[in-house]
Amino acid sequence: MSDAATTLVPLLDALASPERDAVVSQFAKVTRERDEYKKLAALLQEANEKLKRGLVGQSAERLPSNDAQLSLAVLRLALGLKDDEAETEPPPEDEQTIPEHTRRKPARKPLPDSLPRVTIELLPDEVKREGLDAFERIGEDAREVLERRPASTVAVRLVYPKFVRKSGAADAPVSVLVAEPPELPIPRGTAGPAMLADTLVRRWADHQPLNRLEGIYARDGLELSKSTLCTWHDQLRELAAPLVDAMFTDAKSAPYLCVDATGVLVQAPERCKHGHFWVMVAPEKHVLYKFSRRHNSDAVDALLAGYAGHLVADAHAVYDHLYATGAVVEVGCWCHCRRYFFKSLESDPERAKAALVKIGALFKLERAHADAPRKEREAVRRLKSKPIVDEFFEWCDAEAELVLDESPMAKAFGYALNQELALRRFLDDGRLPLHNNISELNLRREVIGRRNWLFVGSEDGANANTTFVSLIASCRMLGLEPYAYLRDLLCLLPSWPKHRLLELAPAYWKKTLEHGDAQQRLDANVFRRVALGLLTP
Repeated sequence: MSDAATTLVPLLDALASPERDAVVSQFAKVTRERDEYKKLAALLQEANEKLKRGLVGQSAERLPSNDAQLSLAVLRLALGLKDDEAETEPPPEDEQTIPEHTRRKPARKPLPDSLPRVTIELLPDEVKREGLDAFERIGEDAREVLERRPASTVAVRLVYPKFVRKSGAADAPVSVLVAEPPELPIPRGTAGPAMLADTLVRRWADHQPLNRLEGIYARDGLELSKSTLCTWHDQLRELAAPLVDAMFTDAKSAPYLCVDATGVLVQAPERCKHGHFWVMVAPEKHVLYKFSRRHNSDAVDALLAGYAGHLVADAHAVYDHLYATGAVVEVGCWCHCRRYFFKSLESDPERAKAALVKIGALFKLERAHADAPRKEREAVRRLKSKPIVDEFFEWCDAEAELVLDESPMAKAFGYALNQELALRRFLDDGRLPLHNNISELNLRREVIGRRNWLFVGSEDGANANTTFVSLIASCRMLGLEPYAYLRDLLCLLPSWPKHRLLELAPAYWKKTLEHGDAQQRLDANVFRRVALGLLTP
């Protein structure tokens, strides 16, 4: 009973029944209004903090620097220490003595050996005036400076000499011999593999809109219109799409997949329409993107058709029908869980900090054993992570009853408790990740690109985007240089056997070059030899 209600009891006893009922009714009404205002204040505070973070706040979800040293009470709550245990801990030292030392200037990183060198000897003025014969050379100092030449684009002139045999019967038919033309990625096109790869990397890796590319190439003396570049990329998408389809099929053999999505605008005659880019990551193999008109269960079915295994994703309802079948098992993301508590820092700092410390302990354990074998990771999770998880959810159960409904902290507790089963799944399988950050980080490519090109011109343009961003992102994950990969891929794709397409995926690229006939085909490609400078004017 509240203090106000306790004070009212003796006063109510002195009132007649009708008056007492009226006072009780009015008091209940005021109490309800007070609770509603508390909820409204919490919602407004949450909206205000969200607005401040969006305008001037940091994007990383870190604790503020002045909150790095949490209170002793919060630490005891987060770590489950008893009072006597906490008191036995030695107090932190405010000062630390560091032996005097001489700070060394960091060594400058040498320039890469792969760069071509231009050597310039700089002679002293006296030597120039009197000549080398008057001096003895006793050594030299040297330094290297980076310099930039204009981009080098060449026109490859293909000449086809015609031949006939000199000797032969007078009445024999004359046979004219002409060499077969070398294959181009775009049949009868005017651009070679390296030129096309350059446009793809600039557009999809560097996120340059077509109008900027038009201006960039114009500075190098090339007149390439937006329509020409767009046509090239549409034709290249048709060439590369079967390879990306094969990568999708191969990805679905992975034990788990990480999935996320973001919105995108699609140009239309009257007003832009909304679409969605999906990312699907099979760690250490493929990063794949797909476009859909809507963010719904049909789009999820198209993305994950035929997949059976673990799925790391957010808690959106579009995935629920997959989990209901039993073929796909939901794995929760602890970063999503952490984010709800981070957003509660302003409205409920003590509980938010306690939750962040507990979740941070899980991440610390994962980092310490990131490269450990599966069985070792499972043992660590069973012996060390599970007690932290158990304590976290017990704490959530107890504290959830004490917070205001609709407050940021209530939402945080609601998310954690609703997702408890999915959030515990990583404890049972050492292969499963603690979070879905890998898909969020790869989806950021599309978000950064969207800031530059704002919208896609059509659904075909969106599909071209996902085709080449899939190849480029997979290269980045596997340590391949995207331009060199795309250049060589475009040399091989036109004549590569269809049943062997997966060999050209970034995941199998190095193996294909080492053990197959791919390297021989590349060495024989005349356009690649020009691009590498092996054929010069």
